[in-house]
Amino acid sequence: MIDTHTHVDARSSEDFEMMYLSGIDTIVTCGFYPYKLTNETVLLNHLERILHYDTKRVGEYGIDLKVALGIHPANTEIKPDLIYENLYKWIENKDIIAIGEIGLEDLTEEEYQIFKGQLDIAEETKTPVIVHTPRKNKKKVLKEILTILPDHISPELVVIDHVNQNIVGELIDTDYTLGLTVQPQKMDKEEAIAILKEYGFDRFLLNSDMSNKPSDPLSVAKTVRELQRLDFEKKEIEKVASKNAKKFYKI
Repeated sequence: MIDTHTHVDARSSEDFEMMYLSGIDTIVTCGFYPYKLTNETVLLNHLERILHYDTKRVGEYGIDLKVALGIHPANTEIKPDLIYENLYKWIENKDIIAIGEIGLEDLTEEEYQIFKGQLDIAEETKTPVIVHTPRKNKKKVLKEILTILPDHISPELVVIDHVNQNIVGELIDTDYTLGLTVQPQKMDKEEAIAILKEYGFDRFLLNSDMSNKPSDPLSVAKTVRELQRLDFEKKEIEKVASKNAKKFYKI
């Protein structure tokens, strides 16, 4: 199984042991600094810590950590050039599998510019992006995201994440991959399963988005096991358990 969106820098070693025992073989972790940044060097140090420290820390528990790095919309009060420079380096060196997570939150001018800048890098380098949608004003922000994406990036490179029942209908006829986040205060496994039952398994990835906020590191495994208990077809379950993620991220 693959947990396709996490923030392992905020989690304990015990979480990784539990995830491994539950059947999680691969984790995708994303860049996000949970406090107000003073400058871009602080963010760069944080992203380098994920790349060089957390990959080893998680690997000690038998899990393959794949890394996505970028400027989260909550971290856009910086000058982005230093991060852009390193994104090119990380992509060239195959250090990261995606740019992320990126997106919009409060619809500030800085968010728009940095979102577009990272999309342009992704399109230029043919690198996947993980696009954040917020808890608040999700429909309004998604509308802005969907306006921006076509002018900057090919849809096959995009996963729009934190999709729930309120917005899935607006996305199902697009060509984007869609991420289902099973996390306390966001969506329970029953809602995720209802979405899969209605719209099929081909377009979706599963993740826990475990972070510094209330999280369940086992939510992907629990959702997969519940799908098995409910007698969904094995080949369909395998799509959201791992196959879709392997195809999208080419891992």
